[in-house]
Formats: sequence, C-alpha cells, structure tokens
Amino acid sequence: MMSGVRVSALVLGAGLLAFGSGAPVSAQGLSQYGMWGSSPPTSRSPSFLGAAPAAPQAARGAELAQGGGRPSIRAKSPQRISFDNRFAPGSVVIDTSGRKLYYTLSQNSAYVYPVAVGRQGFTWTGVERVSRIQSWPDWHPPAEMRRRDPRLPVKMTGGVRNPLGAKAIYLGNTLYRIHGTNETRSIGTASSSGCFRMHNGHVVHLAGLVDAGTPVYVMRSLPKSGPAMPPGGLKPQQQPTVQEASVESPAPDAEAGAAEEAGAVDDGGAGASEPADAADDRAI
Repeated sequence: MMSGVRVSALVLGAGLLAFGSGAPVSAQGLSQYGMWGSSPPTSRSPSFLGAAPAAPQAARGAELAQGGGRPSIRAKSPQRISFDNRFAPGSVVIDTSGRKLYYTLSQNSAYVYPVAVGRQGFTWTGVERVSRIQSWPDWHPPAEMRRRDPRLPVKMTGGVRNPLGAKAIYLGNTLYRIHGTNETRSIGTASSSGCFRMHNGHVVHLAGLVDAGTPVYVMRSLPKSGPAMPPGGLKPQQQPTVQEASVESPAPDAEAGAAEEAGAVDDGGAGASEPADAADDRAI
C-alpha cells in the first residue's frame, strides 16, 4: 500500500517538474501576447522610418517647344449681314453669349465671324483697343496655366502646332487676344481662358481690317430687338477708318513648313482639319 502511494507521488512529482520546465515559455507567451498566447495582428501597410517618401513629381514641359511650319494662309471673307447698331464704323463687337464677332461697316451692316469664347469662370466684358497684331505669334503660357499643367512649355514658337494660330490681335495691355486656331471644333463653343478664337482664314481677314487703336467691345449679349449700343453709351475717343476692300494674305514670317503641315492648317474652309500633334488649346 505504501509502495503504491510512493509511486503515485513520484509520478505526480515528475509531472510537476515537467510542467515547471515549460513555465518560461508560457510565461513569455503571457507577458507578450496575453492570456491566450497568440501574436497580435500585423499590418500589411508599408512601414517608413522617418518621413514618408516624397510623391513623384509631374513631368515638366520643355523650356522651348517648336511650333512647326508657317504656311501662307489666305484671308477668307465672312458673311456680311444687316446689323442695326450705334457703334462707330470700323469697331469690333463681340457677343459672348451669341459666340459671334462683328466688324461694323455702318450703322446697319457688319461682317460676322463665328468665334470661341471663354468657358465658365473665364468670361469678361469691357472695352479695349487693339494694341498690336502679330503673324504666327510665339506663345508664352502664363505661370498660372503652367502650374495647372506642368507639361506646358515656357515658350512655343509660332507655327501650325501653336494654339495661337496664324494671327493674334492683342487687346490693350491684357493677356487676352483674338487669335486663330487649328482646333476648328472649338469654334462656336465656350472653351477658352478668356481669349477669342477664330478660323485662321477669318482672323487673317479681320487683321487686315483693324489696326492699332481699333476699339473692341466685349459684351455679355446683344439686344434681341432694337439697335446694339455701346455699353453705357460709351463711345471711342477716335473714329477708326472703316475698310471693306478685299484683304490679301500677308507674307508669312518664315518659310512654309512641310506639305503635310500646310495641308493641316485651318484657313476657315469647310474641309479644314487639325494637325494630329496640335498643341492643346483648351486653355487658350
């Protein structure tokens, strides 16, 4: 009987000894992972020591971009219409809502050109005067525009890929222009940043009629009945000379580009198309 008790005691002691030898593992598990001994959930997101890596920078445009060839663009006469108005003959009147530009020939007639105007938030009204006219102008995207699209160049030379087209008529000391475009589908839309786009053939025609000092009235809309009037009865200080003679296309500033570029330039004709690599003109 006693011997059986001793055997039982020995077996129990051995079991306790075995349990004691495993205690450090269990204690370690309890101290780090809690009562169940399981590891904490791990995060799958990357871990950064110190500051997170810098975000990749957008591609920057070139300092100088080439505008392509400068072919000769012939002037294309627009429609001549009855236009009841009280502007001095030889004035430019822009109807923003109607997306039309008028060159007054008299107080009852005018040339009318379709134009693209400023998109929402970029429209404006007022009176300016033509300050200069430039054939195949260089384009210098403003810093604000380049911040919106870092891919734009600091400067693009004049040519068929330049969004200012064959002519630019500058308005006073502002950044706004009446200019040509190869993006023919934009004519008649509100899609610019405040400039007024015309078919290249039309802007060449208009540039032959206006001169430095020609008044340009930018109006929200024209009346549906009665004569069109200068805003607030404002009249220009000097009366420009009206011109009606046909306009010859001026000589280009440089030699014409390759034949494929010349064929892609819009001169105001119905069959004009855009060059495949034309500069994005949505912001002009």
